[in-house]
Amino acid sequence: MKYLIAGLGNIGPEYAFTRHNAGFMVLDRLAAQHDFKFSFEKLAFVAEWKYKGRHIYFIKPTTYMNLSGKSIRYYMDQYKVQAENTLTIVDELQLPFGTLRIKPKGSHGGHNGLKNIEEIIGTTEYPRLRFGIGNNFPRGRQVDYVLKPFSNEEMAELPIILDKAGDMVTSFCTLGIQATMNNYNQ
Repeated sequence: MKYLIAGLGNIGPEYAFTRHNAGFMVLDRLAAQHDFKFSFEKLAFVAEWKYKGRHIYFIKPTTYMNLSGKSIRYYMDQYKVQAENTLTIVDELQLPFGTLRIKPKGSHGGHNGLKNIEEIIGTTEYPRLRFGIGNNFPRGRQVDYVLKPFSNEEMAELPIILDKAGDMVTSFCTLGIQATMNNYNQ
């Protein structure tokens, strides 16, 4: 069984701990815990992990958030992974900070990264793990909010949330989307 896990974010040190980089942060935490390394390749930082008989490919697209679909499509084709085995990890304004929700499909909900993925892969039927970042910003300041680092209080809570997100990723790859939804969705 092959899986492609795409953590969305923006490359560069100025984005490292911003809310928009929640997807990168989940994959970095998994890599640190399970001792696999990312290397720079075409359109993404890529890592590979064999776990419980599964071949799992991880990507952190280098195309920036709004063009994530190009990288995901490339690696779906490269590794011959179907859309239902491709999990996209993305920040979500509509969920309170720390809330994690996995779904088998859905709309882009105004998220430009998901919108681009749908356009490029041609379907809304691909699993996604939404990482709640909250929406505590004044009207018209959404871009500033998502590109701003997590607060000190949020940073203190992040390790537990990132660990849970990592558990959800491994559950998705070993137990499937339905069991993962049943066990983890809040």
